[in-house]
Amino acid sequence: MQGPPGDPRTHPLAHGGAADTQDAARRSQRLQILATEHWGLLATRSLSWNESFSRAGMFLTVLSGATVALALVAQATAFGEGFVLFALLILPVVLFVGGATFVRLVEVNNEDVHWVYGMNRLRHAYLDMEPDLEPFFVTGYTDSDAAIIRTYGSHATGSPLAHALVTTPATVAFVNAMIAAVLGVVALMQVSMSMVPAVVVGAVIFVAACAIQIWFDGYSGRSYQREHAKRDPAGG
Repeated sequence: MQGPPGDPRTHPLAHGGAADTQDAARRSQRLQILATEHWGLLATRSLSWNESFSRAGMFLTVLSGATVALALVAQATAFGEGFVLFALLILPVVLFVGGATFVRLVEVNNEDVHWVYGMNRLRHAYLDMEPDLEPFFVTGYTDSDAAIIRTYGSHATGSPLAHALVTTPATVAFVNAMIAAVLGVVALMQVSMSMVPAVVVGAVIFVAACAIQIWFDGYSGRSYQREHAKRDPAGG
């Protein structure tokens, strides 16, 4: 039965208009969900970086306190047996704190890359809905390494290796290696080894400590990359 003239139910665009309204509502809901997730990732990144700075600061505080304490003990004991005993007691504690700090900093960096992957995926979803916005994005929107670097904007150091050497975990790693070397030299000299062989062994300990930390950093990063490679909706 047909309705009276002018009845909106009989208008040829009535059903199409209702469908358009539903699509617009669904689109708006999707954008809200994506934006909420985006802000959540940003907040998580902020918390991770705050923890990173706090952990590094705590380690440097412990190291500074230990250095001052060693200087005072050395002055009081004239670098005698009391100083050596104190150094053998306090340096392992500092090294443990440094090692734990390095591991956590590496984890924080990997977690941060994980959050950046997530935000790149969200940008990819934005561009699926509004492709014409692509020229206005200065950050990446895929899971490729180039897109991640583009999001970080880390081009000033010239190469990934140069960038890796100036990061906070790398700085802590070198300090840890030096503490391990000093601890080894002090321990070897305590067992009557002469200065020159002890220093050579200390250099070997330094290189070994650096190699172990570099291996751990690479292993942890590759584990995250394998996890990301399993699910890449952006197509690389």
